[in-house]
Amino acid sequence: MLDHCNAPGLISLEKAQALLQKHITPIKETVDRALAESLGFILADSVVSPVNVPSHDNASMDGYAVRLTELASEQALPVAGESFAGKPFTGTMPEGCCVRIMTGGCIPEGADTVIMQEYARKTPKGIQFTQWPDAAGASIRPMGDDIQCGACIFKQGHKIKAQDIGLLAAMGVSTVSVFRPLKVAVFSTGDELRQPGEALRYGEIYDSNRFAIKAMLSKMNSEVIDLGCIPDDPQRIREALAQANEQADVVITSGGVSVGESDYTRDALDEMGEVTFWKIAIKPGKPFTFGKLGDSVFFGLPGNPVSALVSFQQLAAPALRVMMNMTTPPVREIQATCQTPLKKHPGRKEFQRGICEITDTGQITVSTTGGQCSGILHSMGVADCYIVLPEDNGGVHVGDSVAVQLFDELLS
Repeated sequence: MLDHCNAPGLISLEKAQALLQKHITPIKETVDRALAESLGFILADSVVSPVNVPSHDNASMDGYAVRLTELASEQALPVAGESFAGKPFTGTMPEGCCVRIMTGGCIPEGADTVIMQEYARKTPKGIQFTQWPDAAGASIRPMGDDIQCGACIFKQGHKIKAQDIGLLAAMGVSTVSVFRPLKVAVFSTGDELRQPGEALRYGEIYDSNRFAIKAMLSKMNSEVIDLGCIPDDPQRIREALAQANEQADVVITSGGVSVGESDYTRDALDEMGEVTFWKIAIKPGKPFTFGKLGDSVFFGLPGNPVSALVSFQQLAAPALRVMMNMTTPPVREIQATCQTPLKKHPGRKEFQRGICEITDTGQITVSTTGGQCSGILHSMGVADCYIVLPEDNGGVHVGDSVAVQLFDELLS
């Protein structure tokens, strides 16, 4: 057991992320999914195209298929037939003729060019062309122009998006092998918590963290097991952890991992499993806990709502993607000119909520959302990025360049 809890100071975000990668094991079970039901799943095998797309040379616009060498004069060409999408011209196009063709129609054997219909004029003797290209091949999409048969289109670990389903369908793929969804048990702790729709008594608040965490897990296509809200009772918390460990690959709690007298979750984790690390040098999100709980891994998120969201997105989500076998998306970080002063004390890496904009002159700017207290959940709703301030930063002046991390798919 790594006892970072008793070590002087806090561990850095980067060290915490490295420890998570070291202690996380990807799931191995796979299932076959129908293409129409595969959105959001992670590919268990690479996908190699079984066909060329398109499967034949075809016209990229409406017009006439011709032999370019036969357009040397303005002599009209008789129309030998038609080639429409799904209704190709059969046989070889006769010499000295053209074929009426529509977008997507197969190029007739013998033709090498398509002349768009705007450059064609009907005459009693056939079609007379007013313009034509210098080289053959104009307005033709060759077979395999989009995808070559045998090409690797997606690698293992790719998360299937909506446009990917269209691409797989275009290749004739009807089922895909994917990793099964990650099972994640979620519960909040706290005597003060009530559920939306219930009346609040003095001193009570609504349980917002569990709903936000479940929403982000849904975006990750996880199978969420909602264990509700558990009161600050050591036995009830132990029972909830035992139930969660029995049902899930991952257990995520909110609250109860700080140093308060009623923060029992970490004590229960010490009894039932082990704590790998606790307390991260970030703001918000310092009281984040990671450990093992029997057959599952455990993420203890802080109780303050912004802290819970930031620590989930910065620490839990990357680890979950590893467990899901998902190829990790790159962090979208850019430099921007700060439009508002920012207060900060050196010591912890801060993720201040910001609004990023591009000016009329193309300059990338960022402004704070206002108050940065970890209880101001509204700041996450209006923000579209984090202003990332390193540990040694002591504040930002207007006009300073700052690192901006754009919200990923979990928060956008």
